[in-house]
Amino acid sequence: MSLIDESPLSALQTYFGFNEFKGEQETAIQSVLNGKDTFVIMPTGGGKSMCYQLPALMLEGVAIVVSPLIALMKNQVDALRGNHEDPAITHFLNSSLNKSEAEQVRADVVAGKTKLLYVAPETLTKESNIEFLKSVKISFVAVDEAHCISEWGHDFRPEYRRIRPIIKQIADVPIIALTATATPKVQQDIQKNLQMVNATLIKSSFNRDNLYYEVRPKKDALKQIVQYSLNNKGKSGIIYCLSRKKVEQIAETLSVNGIKALPYHAGKDSKTRSRIQDQFLMQDVDIIVATIAFGMGIDKPDVRSVIHYDIPKSLESYYQETGRAGRDGGEGHCIAFYSHKDIEKLEKFLQGKPIAEQEIGSQLLQEVMAYAETSVSRRKFLLHYFGEEFDEENGPGAKNCDNMRYPKPQYDGQEEIHMVISAALEHKEAHKMQFISAILIGEHNREVDDYDGDKSSFWERGKEKSDRYWNGIIRQAIVLGFLKKEIEKYGILKITDKGQDFLMNPKSVMLSEERNYRDVDTGDTMVQTRRGQGGVADATLRKMLVTLRKDIADQKDLPPYVIFQDVSLDEMAIHYPIKEDELLRITGVGAGKAVKFGVQFLELISKYVAENDIERAEDLLVRTSSKKSSNKVSIIQQIDRKMNLDDMAARTNLTRQEVFGEIEQIVAAGTKVNIDHLIQESMDEDCVEELFEFYSETEDEGIDSALVEFEGTYSEDELRLMRVKFLSDVAN
Repeated sequence: MSLIDESPLSALQTYFGFNEFKGEQETAIQSVLNGKDTFVIMPTGGGKSMCYQLPALMLEGVAIVVSPLIALMKNQVDALRGNHEDPAITHFLNSSLNKSEAEQVRADVVAGKTKLLYVAPETLTKESNIEFLKSVKISFVAVDEAHCISEWGHDFRPEYRRIRPIIKQIADVPIIALTATATPKVQQDIQKNLQMVNATLIKSSFNRDNLYYEVRPKKDALKQIVQYSLNNKGKSGIIYCLSRKKVEQIAETLSVNGIKALPYHAGKDSKTRSRIQDQFLMQDVDIIVATIAFGMGIDKPDVRSVIHYDIPKSLESYYQETGRAGRDGGEGHCIAFYSHKDIEKLEKFLQGKPIAEQEIGSQLLQEVMAYAETSVSRRKFLLHYFGEEFDEENGPGAKNCDNMRYPKPQYDGQEEIHMVISAALEHKEAHKMQFISAILIGEHNREVDDYDGDKSSFWERGKEKSDRYWNGIIRQAIVLGFLKKEIEKYGILKITDKGQDFLMNPKSVMLSEERNYRDVDTGDTMVQTRRGQGGVADATLRKMLVTLRKDIADQKDLPPYVIFQDVSLDEMAIHYPIKEDELLRITGVGAGKAVKFGVQFLELISKYVAENDIERAEDLLVRTSSKKSSNKVSIIQQIDRKMNLDDMAARTNLTRQEVFGEIEQIVAAGTKVNIDHLIQESMDEDCVEELFEFYSETEDEGIDSALVEFEGTYSEDELRLMRVKFLSDVAN
């Protein structure tokens, strides 16, 4: 292996313009340069890619980088090309290339222009590619996102298991494996499968001390997300959901509330996904709402928040996804919404899968549940999961989580800890947490019955408490080091040396009360209707608003409802809007109405709030989004094209009456539309004039009085159309 005659630091300055390495980068790079197998475990944002990019540029030949996602490859290739004059310095070879593009890649590799070649594992296994790679000089192979090798990893890819034998076919070269999320079990799997047991192991701390971890009950989660985003307008954030439908819904709700947000998921074509990704990187959009397909390899240093609307399937996923926040060392707020019902849903998804996969998936979910429900330091809990000890009192970022900042009450749990360890010992350290807690509360289940659990000396010893309580005790005993889980055996509890010592010499152990999310309703009540949101209208303010509306109506010689309808005044009297963006969240108030009539109402409310020392609720009113409201632009365009109601209904997959309702909402919110072509289908000028005059004199918000007045003369549709025309012409 011939090296370019310069030191790694000199090469770093030459190729990337940096004057110093980050963390353990230099050690990893030197190991690769020395031709040794190297295993790098670094947290997200730790600079893993530099560990193979720099040696690839320094060594003779081309380095093969095995990477799981096309989007990730593209991002890395674009970033590398930005540092070099010749774009041929790096290429990717995958299914996204056409034949001529793939030939150009091969030509650049053969010519020695390409130093890094990114390939998907599926691409690597093709016989034609294996033969091609045999014909060129390979410097080494980098296996990125190496946790994909392990069934215990959060993104298991069976094709990753075949990497080692294929590398052997191609060339006898060193391997560097890299991951941001490896528990001791996953680490062992990776080394075993890649046959790199004697590799140089470089493991950085998993602690990201600038990240603030918080778990919230999943109640009105969508409303909380909108509030948080409005309070942090202009800051970059990612919101993760498990379903594409929820991704679209949240992105649309954020958009209608004035937040620059876009949805991202695998259901969109690659060109659209690439465009959305670029908009996020270029700060043209603030929030990306995404499934887990988004974010791998996205090198955006200033993501300020990562929100999990749905709890992830594993702590590895959670850690990796939250790791996309604050990569520049600045603010990084990680919020997860949690309900035990979500865990139950995920457990149902496991049904029907092979037993081994169910066992692994269930164990990973148990860890997620434990993290969410724990009341100990979340940082300590996460780091313990990844095999790292942490001082929750004085360690870096020790107070940077909700549990440490707002601690639950503590109590001496010496007796409880002694009981769970003793129960584990009596049952020969051969069972999981759920078995021990069932014994303690005296609950029969298949495992308890199979092992005669009701004959245990611990049967019903803790029956005055719930299984949730005892599971919490066991979780804290694990984090405190008295017990450990045998991962290979799907979570069997074993007693540690510290636990054995505690049995012999019991002493005081301070425990925290567990958090309870079991009874949280996962529904988003704000999605249902804005009219039905909680709160009691301020009767005094409501009267003042009615008076103001009447004064304006008299000045303009219009019925009061044309100014604002009753539902709008009701919400103003509940939520006290004092700024235009707040007024725009009130039902029936669009941009047109806000400009035309809003100023006087805002002045009145603002003065009333100040004079009466009213503390306005922080949970501002949120505009909701629905499938129907997403048709608004389409309907306006179709009206402009003079389409009839039946054609509009067909185009929007709505009924004729639903289209009517949409048009009425559009006009009520202050948008002007021209529906003369619809009216002229059945009414002449005299009819129009007669109904226009009627609506200008009635104070009825709806068409009830018109139905009585013109019984049998006009149809209900005709009366509704003329009411829309009247409002559009005089109010908007």
